[in-house]
Amino acid sequence: MRVVSGIQPTGNLHLGNYLGAIRNWVRMQDELPKDSDCLFFLADLHAISMPHEPAELRRATLEMAAALVACGIDPQRSILFNQAQVPAHAELQWLLNGTARMGWLNRMTQFKDKSGKNREGASAALFTYPVLQAADVLIYQATHVPVGEDQKQHLELARDIATKFNHDFASADTAIFTLPEPISPPDAARIMSLRDGSAKMSKSDPSDMSRINLTDDADTMAQKVRKARTDPEPLPSELDGLEGRAEALNLVAIYAALDGSTPEAVLAEYGGQGFGAFKPALAEKMVEVLGPIRGRFVELKDDREMLDAILARGALLARELAAPTLDAAYEALGLVRGRP
Repeated sequence: MRVVSGIQPTGNLHLGNYLGAIRNWVRMQDELPKDSDCLFFLADLHAISMPHEPAELRRATLEMAAALVACGIDPQRSILFNQAQVPAHAELQWLLNGTARMGWLNRMTQFKDKSGKNREGASAALFTYPVLQAADVLIYQATHVPVGEDQKQHLELARDIATKFNHDFASADTAIFTLPEPISPPDAARIMSLRDGSAKMSKSDPSDMSRINLTDDADTMAQKVRKARTDPEPLPSELDGLEGRAEALNLVAIYAALDGSTPEAVLAEYGGQGFGAFKPALAEKMVEVLGPIRGRFVELKDDREMLDAILARGALLARELAAPTLDAAYEALGLVRGRP
């Protein structure tokens, strides 16, 4: 197996990132067979598809690397790097642009969401963002890609691009690209906003009270949990009793994910109690799980020399893995690849 996944270095990692993705990256790193590869990257090339401050992007990239290491990503067992240090991502994107179709990209919901009402003013990079995502995984011959519901469409596009490229340019018995399969871990938690149980917890939400950042200290976590939106009813003893109570369900789901249990088990313990009792218990569980991560992050985030070294080493390994696929893609297209 070869697992590839990335995250944009924009804003702090939050509880939703950790429980929905990063924790499962760590588990894959620790539990996959020894001959498997795990590549985790900081998608700084994707970040420039939207307006950004260059100095802030550089800072955020290093701090995101520190956060991933603090969460348990081990640079000795996984390949951790940032896209910009591996030019093969951008090169392959351009080669794949000849295979990707405008109609396919027009169906991508992320462009519609991020461009909003100003589609004409959006960058070309935002429109072709999914082709770079395809290049991100195809360049490494990824066999599996961890995806949430909001990313399945992009992985399907990557498979479509790979299939068409193989059909148009590969020989009958030798495919250029592996078709990656999705991994959707059964315990990947979908964490919602603390202010709106119908919206995902997000770095882009203007309200910091809507999310638990992995950089929040114990007092801040407790305050955010205390002020999280709920309803006046006590917790039910059965999961069916949370139907139509999105905010209550979210807090129960967060507790279960942090505890490694199930919402049913949480309700068996706290059913009949009000949020005045449940919220302090949730805050305590949150500090218990996230406190050590925050402590490690604080130690790492200002050691720029070490973080640069981790990303440089990962990029070197990634470039070596990417080179054969890039060579094959150039050759298949009838191009002579230049050398540094």
